[in-house]
Amino acid sequence: MTPFEGGAILAAGLAAGTINTIVGSGSLITFPLLLAFGYAPLDANVSNTVGLVPGSISGALGYHRELVGQRSRAVRLGIVSGAGGLAGGLLLRAFPGAFAAIVPILIAVALVLVALGPRLSTALAAHRHADAHRSWPLATLLFLTAIYGGYFGAGMGIIMIALLAIFVPDDIQRLNGLKNVLAGLINGVAAILFVFIAPVHWDVALLIAAGSTVGGQLGAGVGRRLPAPLLRAAIICVGLVAEARLLLG
Repeated sequence: MTPFEGGAILAAGLAAGTINTIVGSGSLITFPLLLAFGYAPLDANVSNTVGLVPGSISGALGYHRELVGQRSRAVRLGIVSGAGGLAGGLLLRAFPGAFAAIVPILIAVALVLVALGPRLSTALAAHRHADAHRSWPLATLLFLTAIYGGYFGAGMGIIMIALLAIFVPDDIQRLNGLKNVLAGLINGVAAILFVFIAPVHWDVALLIAAGSTVGGQLGAGVGRRLPAPLLRAAIICVGLVAEARLLLG
C-alpha cells in the first residue's frame, strides 16, 4: 500500500462513517475505492465491513440522547438484526455475488418508502400500537435486511430507517439513533465471522476504522441537528446517488 492509497482509504473511511451515521450507504464510497486500488471484491467487502464497525459504534454513541427509552426496542430488534447479520456473512462466504443484481432494487424500494413514510405512517396509525416494534412483519423485513447487510450492506441504513419509520411511531431522529445501533450489531456480528473465515486485510480495515470512528462523531453532530424533513430529504438524496452509482457501475 502506497502513502497515497493509505491516505485515500483513511479519507474514504471518514466520509463513510459520517454518511452511515446520518443516512447509510457509506460503503458505496469505501468499497469502490478498494476495488480501484486492486483489491479482490470479496477481500474488499470483508475488510470494509470490519473497518466500518467502529464507525457504527461511534455513531450510535453520538446518538445516545435519542436512544433514551428505547432499550426494549433495541434488544428485541437487535436480536433479529444480529441473527440476520450472521446469516448474511455465511451467505457471502458460500455465494459471493448472488445478491448483486437485487441491490439497486432494494435501495429503490427503500427510497420510495422513505419518501412516503409520513403518509404510510399516518395510514397505519389506526392499526398500530405502542408496541408496534414487536410486530412480526417488521421483524421479518428487518431480518431480511440484516441478511443483506451482513452480505454486502450498501444502502442497508436507508432500508432500515424506512422500515422503522413505517412500523414504529416515533420521531425520525430517535429512529435514526436506533438504526445506528442495529447497523452496528449487523456489521459487528458479520465482522467477527469474517475475522475467522474470510480474507481480511488488516491494514485496510484499520485505516477505515480510524476514519469511520471520527466520521461517526461528525455524522452524529450533523444528523442530530437536522429537522425531520431535512433528514428525510438527505436520506433520499444520498440514496439516489447510491442508486445511480450502482446502476452505472
